[in-house]
Amino acid sequence: MKKETKQQLSLFFPICLETLCFMLAGMVDTLMLSSVSDEAVGAVGTANTYINMFIMMFAVITTGMNAVMAQYIGANKPGIAYQAKQIGLTFNLVLGFGLSAYMFFFSGSLLSSIGVANNLLTYSKDYLQVVGSFTFINASLQIFSGYLRSFGHTKQPLFGTLSANIVNIILNSIFLFYFHYGVVGVAIATVISRFFNLIIVIIYSRKLIHANENPERIKNIELLKMIIKIGLPSAMESFMYSVSMTLIVKFLNTMGNSGLHVTARAYAIQICNFANIISLGLAQANAIMTGWRVGAKQYDECDKATKHSAILAVCLSAGIETIFALFSVPIISIFTKNPVMISLVTKLLYIDIILEVGRATNIVYVNALKASGDAIFPSIMGVIFMLSVAAGGTWIFGIELGLGAVGAYIGMAADECIRAVAMFFRWKTGKWRKHRLVKPSIA
Repeated sequence: MKKETKQQLSLFFPICLETLCFMLAGMVDTLMLSSVSDEAVGAVGTANTYINMFIMMFAVITTGMNAVMAQYIGANKPGIAYQAKQIGLTFNLVLGFGLSAYMFFFSGSLLSSIGVANNLLTYSKDYLQVVGSFTFINASLQIFSGYLRSFGHTKQPLFGTLSANIVNIILNSIFLFYFHYGVVGVAIATVISRFFNLIIVIIYSRKLIHANENPERIKNIELLKMIIKIGLPSAMESFMYSVSMTLIVKFLNTMGNSGLHVTARAYAIQICNFANIISLGLAQANAIMTGWRVGAKQYDECDKATKHSAILAVCLSAGIETIFALFSVPIISIFTKNPVMISLVTKLLYIDIILEVGRATNIVYVNALKASGDAIFPSIMGVIFMLSVAAGGTWIFGIELGLGAVGAYIGMAADECIRAVAMFFRWKTGKWRKHRLVKPSIA
């Protein structure tokens, strides 16, 4: 058990740090763009919202591919894991090039059709056209990073992300403060840094993994069916999460003209994300090992490890969030001196302690269920409760009962906790043991 715990921690820490790097990169971009104008910050944030929605399309293949690869690696069939990677790369590249072409030619039309404010339209179009035209880089990056992680190489994607962040900061400084390229400069820096990241993970993939040398294969169509079986429900869940968050923000925007409630949520999220990193890191590390164990038919070890990961995630995430709540005034004062805002965000942070208990449990069990091959149940629960409880709760508690952002957080906490209970009992039934993906191979 000690060996397995050590192995999980060796996966967890790089994944956790990589997630932190992604968060800090966004903060640095926002800080540096603020030297251009507030409109530039808002425009890039708007453009990134839609870029991220397009990137979610790659999750259909990537999530399923990762689950399939991990199980075949656990079953000691690395050749089929390599085959899954090749199928995932092919499909993501086709989709990526298609989306890149769309962004290049129709970015202005897209932004106009969704009603982006006129003062943001030019900046948004410039950023979306440059970054969106290279969406295929993100498509490839997800594949090669997932390939490395599935074989247990989590330090290399971290190194790639960290190196790319450094390159991004340097290029941002050059393009913004020396060439004065503004938003276009930030967009160019983003593309170059992501391409740099892609090159690093491709090199490490070729250097560290030689699964292609294993001759075992199965029919491509069978492998593709497995990938879609996991990926499609997972992508639907992610899409509905975006829809529910969009509705929540829309409801918050109706709670007064000052923008107090939506701004308070934005501040709270920036703080809470640091606690959420722990849950995400543990969930992803456990999901990799779940795939390995299910592939090797080590179901009891898988069960014990997942329960242990869920308990650890809850304790760490809720513990960190409790500290944030207790020291909320000095923390929030970094962002704003408005006493009304500080008081409201403090209330949200206390509610978020309960939210983190549910979210940590939910994230660990959902990722474990998907890695085992049981992806449909968590997706159905996500679609139902994210809309009815998270978004619906925001409307009932926030608008009808007049609780504002506090009501929104009550709704979101209820959603996470209800789904956490559902995922726990789904896991406890053991039905996930019957969803093993590994099939007989053909040399």
